[in-house]
Amino acid sequence: MSIAEMPLNDVLMLAGALVGAGIVSGLLAGIFGVGGGAVIVPVLYEVFRLIDVPEDVRMQLCVGTSLAIIVPTSISSYRAHLRRDAVEIPVLRVWLVPVVLGVAIGGYVASFAPAWVFKAVFVAVASISAFKLLFGRDDWRFADSLPGKAVMRLYGLMIGIASALMGIGGGAISNLLLSLYAMPIHRAVATSAGLGVIISVPGVIAYIFSGWSKMAALPPFSIGYVSLIGFAMMVPTSIIAAPWGARIAHALPKRKLEVAFGIYLATVAARFVAAIIW
Repeated sequence: MSIAEMPLNDVLMLAGALVGAGIVSGLLAGIFGVGGGAVIVPVLYEVFRLIDVPEDVRMQLCVGTSLAIIVPTSISSYRAHLRRDAVEIPVLRVWLVPVVLGVAIGGYVASFAPAWVFKAVFVAVASISAFKLLFGRDDWRFADSLPGKAVMRLYGLMIGIASALMGIGGGAISNLLLSLYAMPIHRAVATSAGLGVIISVPGVIAYIFSGWSKMAALPPFSIGYVSLIGFAMMVPTSIIAAPWGARIAHALPKRKLEVAFGIYLATVAARFVAAIIW
């Protein structure tokens, strides 16, 4: 069923879901330093399922569209944290090249990988992040300071690949990593917001090229694996909400928010496990 063939009530429901997801993704971008992909991808997956996007390109379209939405959201969140002088610029400089390389590798894999690969990566990272959010302790540490540049570059490469395959801005992974090296949570969040900019821009380019040969199977108003409709519906609200999230991040204790986000990630992981099995 195409969007044009759907009943008006269903169209309005889908539009409301996209707008609502945009607000939530913007808040998450500011609060946790994530691009919101953990919210965007599952919502888009259900939306594209309802309009009968083929299974073999649906997850890729979700991921590419999510990365496109994350571009302005991450920029808005990063600027809000930068104004508070909370961003670890040296970390972003070390990560710049390996992260972009990782994103390019992930985009290349997207051109031929089956849908279950994207779901499996999402399940793995979401499950690890959920476990840390729900059960982690402040004294969990790899070390009391960041490792050397070689190890940091390897981390950057892995973050870039995983983020490109998940459609996230990398914040969920980098927050977890930086916290395990004793970086204060507010600086980890702010730095992760900057990472979202580094990941999302080359990620969108990679997914446009990866999906170019699949245009016949994609819904109208798509450019490669990027849905312009999804982008247009979610970006305005996410940009508006991102600075609100940044204010919340610097003003409130985060435990209840962490628990709520952890439960959400665990639920999403279970949903994609079911999609893989059935």
